[in-house]
Amino acid sequence: MPNPLLTAELLRRLEQFQLLAARRAKSSARGERRSKARGQSVEFADHRNYVPGDDFRYLDWNLYGRLEKLFLKLYEEERELPVRIFLDASESMGFGEPRKFDFARQIAAAVGYVALCGFDRVSVVPFPDNPDETALRGALRSVRGRKSALNYFANLTQLTAKGTADFNQSLRRGALEARQAGVAVVLSDFLDPAGYEPGLTALVGRGFQVNAIQILAPEEMAPSTFGDLRLVDAETGNVQEVTFGRYRMSSYQQMVQNFCQRLREFCSGRGISFFLAASNTPLEDLLLKQLRKAEVWG
Repeated sequence: MPNPLLTAELLRRLEQFQLLAARRAKSSARGERRSKARGQSVEFADHRNYVPGDDFRYLDWNLYGRLEKLFLKLYEEERELPVRIFLDASESMGFGEPRKFDFARQIAAAVGYVALCGFDRVSVVPFPDNPDETALRGALRSVRGRKSALNYFANLTQLTAKGTADFNQSLRRGALEARQAGVAVVLSDFLDPAGYEPGLTALVGRGFQVNAIQILAPEEMAPSTFGDLRLVDAETGNVQEVTFGRYRMSSYQQMVQNFCQRLREFCSGRGISFFLAASNTPLEDLLLKQLRKAEVWG
């Protein structure tokens, strides 16, 4: 299954995984997740007393032989797990070599593929809004089934990074739009001037199991340029001239570390799984080692 986002070998390895949800699925659609709803699948759940009108096929005759009372077998119905991928498609994600946005799309492709192979429903929510991609984004809002993977990859590939994002508003709106909570994966650099706290809090409050993956460019984590610089904000276009010496370099790196650590601590305090990755991180290291070790999937 060739595609520009994931290699065939990586796809084969991802097929062995399944998203691990701490909370049982509550979706009304059938899938391959055990739910608290009682149905007629092969997973035995419990007994209840027989009442007239019950189907005799589900009577437990072995229990009747021991207790001489009629009990009905109950089974756990399998439901799909809603998976929402919040993809930062703002202008700032186009920065870096490799670009942060390209790395984020690869992660979105991998998470989506694992979910589709498990018959879970995948919704990708790129932000900010882009009127030029309305139809394309609509096609990514509710994807199900492994046979949909090729179109899913193709649509992800066509997304672009442009505009100024409102991180918190996008996550709050996404949380409210979801009919049921499930797994939420947030792919962003988290560099919104308004912060990230309200948006992530909204997802947790809605009941999502949240995984936050912060993606930064190598140049953002450890710049290699010194001297008199003219810096341009990728989203607002604001220009600032600075003198960037070695002392300021050390101060900048400490500031970045502090920012990432605060985000990590915020996530930890709210039950959010947090991962930090440079855009040049080998994809297999993040997907097959870090996410697996953290039991995002297994």
